[in-house]
Amino acid sequence: MKIGVLGAGISGLSFARLTHTEYDVELLESKNIHGGIARTRQVKDITYHTVGGHCFNSKYQEVLDFVFENILPRDKWHSIQRDAVIKLQGREVAYPIEYSIKQIFEFNPELAINITRDFLASEDSGSYNNLEEWFRAKFGDTLAENYFIPYNNKIWNRHPSEMSPAWVEGKLPIPDKLSFFKGLIGSASDSMPHSNFYYPNSNDQNSFIDELAKGLNIVYDFKVNKIFYNYESKKWIINDNKEYDLIVSTIPLNILPSLVVGIDDYILQEAKKLKYNKVTTMLWETKETNRTWTYIPESDNFFHRYIHIGNFMNPKQNYTITEVVGEKTYEEMVKNGLKDSFLKTPIDYNVSDHAYVVFDENYEKSTSMIKKYFYDRKIFNLGRFGEWQYYNMDICIKRSIDLYRDIKNKY
Repeated sequence: MKIGVLGAGISGLSFARLTHTEYDVELLESKNIHGGIARTRQVKDITYHTVGGHCFNSKYQEVLDFVFENILPRDKWHSIQRDAVIKLQGREVAYPIEYSIKQIFEFNPELAINITRDFLASEDSGSYNNLEEWFRAKFGDTLAENYFIPYNNKIWNRHPSEMSPAWVEGKLPIPDKLSFFKGLIGSASDSMPHSNFYYPNSNDQNSFIDELAKGLNIVYDFKVNKIFYNYESKKWIINDNKEYDLIVSTIPLNILPSLVVGIDDYILQEAKKLKYNKVTTMLWETKETNRTWTYIPESDNFFHRYIHIGNFMNPKQNYTITEVVGEKTYEEMVKNGLKDSFLKTPIDYNVSDHAYVVFDENYEKSTSMIKKYFYDRKIFNLGRFGEWQYYNMDICIKRSIDLYRDIKNKY
């Protein structure tokens, strides 16, 4: 059986690595290099991510085993303890914010008291009409209004009242009242998989990505323009010259339907409802810090986070990526960055294409309909944009493992 994999990012590469010894697998990559949005860029001997941070850890043992036993051994990685903070009212408080009430009390006792009262009094019915309701139910009104709503308004470029909470599971540490209270009287911390994480000893995520791509049949500079099903041969035809028994697509779910000849119009209409955000990033030389991330809910700074990429490296270096949702000019990024004396010298600048999918009111219905339509026709959607999900690198690998098993059981 011949499988065509559309896209050689983390998801496409992982799936192909799992399957290429059992099936005839070919990857079609539109760029001249593999890696997708996880691939780093090197500027003046400094390596950084143009979209996000892309560190690695996982709560799934099979993902850890796949990476450390089959791709890049554990001794080729170093471990980093997350040291993340939130800028709140001009002060830094530890992430996650719900465990930082004692710190908030030191500079704003009234806010700390209101957060505590609202959190302990919050009632979670388990039913939410939108993301704002989810935040209020989980964390109380004060935390929602002072952090979660303004921050998420920045990172999604729309108000949480217009969004679905479908993305939050596994993305946010969610304390119960007991752990919150422990944070008040003692100490508590989140146990999310990325509270500590791994980064290659080379200080370049491409070391992992390039190992992942080794031995795979990748066709570069191949832009998919047309996908057609031949009912006589029972094969999928790509651009009239590539033929496959089934297709695994990491092409963004809002684009893929427009490439399929004869697709039902209602699927095209659902695809048009899907929304996504671009991000603009800038790499800076900075003052020294031990932080790994800084989150910025405050409205006077349009950056929503700093990724202190230099602290992913060993030894540490003084470099930080600033990120904003949407398109900003180089000049706008520099002007905003120079408000903060921590950021010293701009080094590089990037505007992405697809970066983050948007979980709006159309999300669940539209994505479910489109993915089922393709699944029934032997086109399997995979990855952050292929499945239209907010996936980290490790979840992309996990989904590749799941799909490999699904196909193996069926074919």
